[in-house]
Formats: sequence, structure tokens, C-alpha cells
Amino acid sequence: MGRVDIDAVAELLEVAEAHDHHPALGDHQWLDLVHGGRRDFAGLVAWESEHEHPVGYAQVSRGSGNWALEYVVDPHWRSPESTIGLDLVRSALEVVADQGGGHVHMWVHHAGPEHDVLAAAVGLHRGRELYQMRRPLPLPEDSPTLATRAFVPGQDERSWLEVNNRAFSWHPEQGGWDLDTILQREGEAWFNPEGFRLHEVDGRLAGFCWTKVHSDHQPPLGEIYVIAVDPDFQHLHLGRPLVVTGLEWLTGQGLRTGMLYVDAGNEPAVNLYRSMAFEVEHSDQAYVGDIPAR
Repeated sequence: MGRVDIDAVAELLEVAEAHDHHPALGDHQWLDLVHGGRRDFAGLVAWESEHEHPVGYAQVSRGSGNWALEYVVDPHWRSPESTIGLDLVRSALEVVADQGGGHVHMWVHHAGPEHDVLAAAVGLHRGRELYQMRRPLPLPEDSPTLATRAFVPGQDERSWLEVNNRAFSWHPEQGGWDLDTILQREGEAWFNPEGFRLHEVDGRLAGFCWTKVHSDHQPPLGEIYVIAVDPDFQHLHLGRPLVVTGLEWLTGQGLRTGMLYVDAGNEPAVNLYRSMAFEVEHSDQAYVGDIPAR
């Protein structure tokens, strides 16, 4: 992905986000794009003759054992007769096949029947479902809290990576992070170490709650971006107070709505969030399948 392609695709994504009222790419995919890609990354740009802007974009990136795939079509070029989305997805899956094949997650925001049809045409089917849940702020005054401190850039990356990767060893997107991954996040305009809260027990990082403020949303949203407890400290039941800690920090920034993403199949987490008055605002769908090597 050269600079011209990146800029053109970024403009397409802005148009799509304004039309659809949600980001056209997930956070991991967006960072891959703006940093020009990496090993095991490919961006595919669709153009129509005599049209000066791209009409579609697809992106594949290989993680730990899985390929992530997302695509977007210019809202002005969406119609029942259009094959832009199908052409992009087929081309992206050809890249996967050429690179040895593997298990694919194709994420679609607000999936509908048309996405089921497209997925079936390329041999994918419905798999994971991701809830976006929200609740009003502030919390009740008697909510449990924890002693935490702010993340210190240049000091806490290694210990945080160890806990994150232990806690999310099973997770296709959040597991297997390296130093470059977190440093990219630290370089984003939204990153605020004060909203990245760490809880320590006897000098060890036991759990954390990393928040993110969506100031460009109307009204602004405060997100529990990543939250986890080190497996060695699961018996301390830190999950609820860590959520409270993050939401209270967001409340202190003047926000009135808290949100988070959680796998629909993660019943303990979903039940915890429901008990804290979170409700499902919408769901995103992963279409999955195994692509053989070519």
C-alpha cells in the first residue's frame, strides 16, 4: 500500500463511515492500513474507469492462526446488481490461498441477508458474533472500586504484553500482540495513558482496564477498549471493579455513555456486563471458513 492508495482509501472509509454511522474498518485493520501494511498484510483497491476515487476496498491480514478480512464498498456504488463487494472478497481469498490458505474471519458490521448471500458465494458461513453494549454514565455511588495507576509509556509495555497475551491466548485479534502493536496504539491521537488503568498486587500487574474516548461520535462515547485479569489472579474476582474503574475514569472526562465490545458466546462476560446495566446496541458478524492453499 503506497501513500497514494492509503490516502484514497482513507477518503473512501470516511465517506462510508458517514453513511453507515460506524467505522468501516476495525481498529486493528485501520492501523495496518495507515502504517502501510506489514508482512502478512494485503490491501485490494477497486476502481471504476473514469471515476477518480476508489469504489471499494478489501483488506486481509494474518494473525496467530487466522486471517482477518474486511471490505467496504462506496455507498454510491451499492446496489443489488453490483459485484464490487463480491469481486473484492474473492480477490482477497485468492491472496489467502496463494499464501498457504488458512482459517478466515470476515467481519461485517450490522450484517444483513445480502451479506449472508455474499458469504455463501465464496464458501463462508456465520461464525462468531460480537456485541457492542452500552450503558449510561455515571455509575451508582456504591459501585466497587480498585486502587489503580496510569500506564507509563516506555516502562509498562513489557509487563502489559505478558499479561495481555496470557489472558487472551485464545483470542484471534487480541492475543499474540508484540511491542510494535502496542507502540502503534500509543501513537494514535486518541491514546491517553491516564485512561489506561493498571492494578498491581505485590508488585505484579494483576489486571488492567484500557479506555478509549470516541470524541468524534455524537454524542461522544467512552469505551472499555481492552480489559483483562492475569490468569494467576482470577481468584480475586477483579473483573467487575476493573470495569467500574474504567467507567468512572470516563465519567470524569465528562462522558455520559459507556460502551464495549464482547463476544456473544462469552457468556460469563456478557452476564457480567448485563448485571452492570449494559444493553446490546448492535452486533457485528464474523463469516468464517477454511481456505485451502493453492
